[in-house]
Order: sequence, then C-alpha cells, then structure tokens
Amino acid sequence: MVPWVVWLAGGLLVLIAGVVAGWRVLARRHALPCPTACLWLLENRMMDRVAGSRALLDRAGVQPGMTVLDAGCGPGRLTLPLAERVGPQGRVVALDLQEAMLSRLKARLQASAVKNVEMLHAGLGSGKLPAGEFDRAFLVTVLGEIPDRLAALREILGSLKPGGVLSVTEVFPDPHFQGRGTVQRLGEQAGFRVVEIKGTWRAFTVNLSPPGGAASGLPAE
Repeated sequence: MVPWVVWLAGGLLVLIAGVVAGWRVLARRHALPCPTACLWLLENRMMDRVAGSRALLDRAGVQPGMTVLDAGCGPGRLTLPLAERVGPQGRVVALDLQEAMLSRLKARLQASAVKNVEMLHAGLGSGKLPAGEFDRAFLVTVLGEIPDRLAALREILGSLKPGGVLSVTEVFPDPHFQGRGTVQRLGEQAGFRVVEIKGTWRAFTVNLSPPGGAASGLPAE
C-alpha cells in the first residue's frame, strides 16, 4: 500500500477514535443527544452488521398491523423498515427531541411515499405519549441520551398495550452506551420486567414488558 494512503487511513482511525472518546467523556457528564453531524457514527455498515433494522424488528416480534413507537427515531434508520413491516393497517409514531432529525426523516418519508408514520417532536418523559397505545416501542442507542431515564421509561411503560414490549438496543462504542446490567436495572426500577436478552455484550437487545402479563408475539428462542 502507498505510504500516504496508510498515513491517511491511520489518521482517520485516530480522528474517529478521538471523536468517540471525547463524546463518551461528555456523555458521562451530560445527556447529550447525537447531533446530525455525527450520524455517520450510527449509520454505517458496522452498525448494520451488528444491529441491522431487520434483526431488531425480528427480535421484537414486529408484525403487520401493529402500532409501534420509534423513540429517538433520528433520521429514520429504523422508522422506514418499521413502516414497511407493519404495513398500511399499522402505524408508526416517530418521536425525537431534535427538529433537525425530524426534518431529515420527513424528507425520507416523502421520497419513499410512506404514509403510515406520524412524527412527534417531543422529549421522552414530558408526558406527550398516549396511554395504552403501542404494541411495540424501540429505544435503539438512545437510552443514554435521555436526561431522566426513569421518567422516560415509565412514560413508555404507560404507553404500551397489555402484552406490549419495549425493545432496548445498545451498541458499543456508541458514546452513550449503556451496559446490559444498567438497562436491566433501569427497566426494573421503572416497573418493567425483563423478558429476554439477545446479542453480545457489545451489541445487545433487552426486551422489556409490563408486569402481570405475558409479552405477546415474541419469536421463540
């Protein structure tokens, strides 16, 4: 390989590592949402390999006709596959705190002529979610960005139908990465029960369900 190419590749790796490390330090002190300029850290081939949208939808047992919440939807990496999976009889509510993210999602929805997605500009824990509405809810590399994680989880708990599922996915080295133990502890403190955990320590999904009833529609092990 040409020396300057090696030097350039090494420099890019150092830059990426520096951005991730710096953001992780800040994220430990402040619940900072991922800015649109850093979406390449979460929308890339590596992310698709370890936490692709099809795998996440399968893990949560998303079926046609369901009503689904994509919380912290960003520009729609999961939203569009969800809309396709639930079909015209289903509905997706895409929630995000950042208007810039919702603007990007709106452009993607218009380009794809998707009609079954409703966008909601709000933060989790602010009381904007309807009660008993959703069959499934997703938090994909989002939990660590939320200032009051317990309030957010409790709001999602109240928004699920009986037998509903909250599917939380974390991927290292996301700057806001939350470990499996942390996700389980927060979920249980918010009133959920852990149904199952799938994946490895660096890319995993924890499925949570309201107490007092079996989660419906999850795939068999």
